[in-house]
Amino acid sequence: MLFVVAALVLLLIPGPSVLYITTRSIDQGRKAGLVSVFGNALGSAILAACAAVGLSAILTSSAVAFSVVKYLGAAYLIYLGIRRLFSNDDHISTEYQRKRLSHIFIQGTLVAVLNPKTALFFLAFLPQFVDVSRGYIWEQTFLLGLTFVGLGICTDSIYALLAGMVGNWCDFAN
Repeated sequence: MLFVVAALVLLLIPGPSVLYITTRSIDQGRKAGLVSVFGNALGSAILAACAAVGLSAILTSSAVAFSVVKYLGAAYLIYLGIRRLFSNDDHISTEYQRKRLSHIFIQGTLVAVLNPKTALFFLAFLPQFVDVSRGYIWEQTFLLGLTFVGLGICTDSIYALLAGMVGNWCDFAN
């Protein structure tokens, strides 16, 4: 129960993933926002699996690896923003939008995977709730990670739905 409360507190603090999700929701609607939520969830699940097998330890033990991931993540978000600024596709066809949803999913996954804060979270936060005396350390870590992912889907979906409503309201205001 303590894990759930602590995870919810952390999940409700906006970060790069929430920024991406709300941007997609406002720009392209709730459907796109929810697709980005599930892409982000896949990226977080990948990081949870990495934490379970100890790969995220590499990020914390190597300043160079951490910096590379951090700057790749920042560069990717900047790339997405610049691409959107210079695009002139105000009216997206239905066929193109379907293709776009797959891109949104992949982008959501990359935003999560390239977010070093998330990797560090899985490495620093999850072990606090693992009971070493019970054994099955990687299984406990992965289960806690999946719990975090499930909670993240819930909180991020709220952000997506609310931002989608804001986007609809802005469309009606124009």
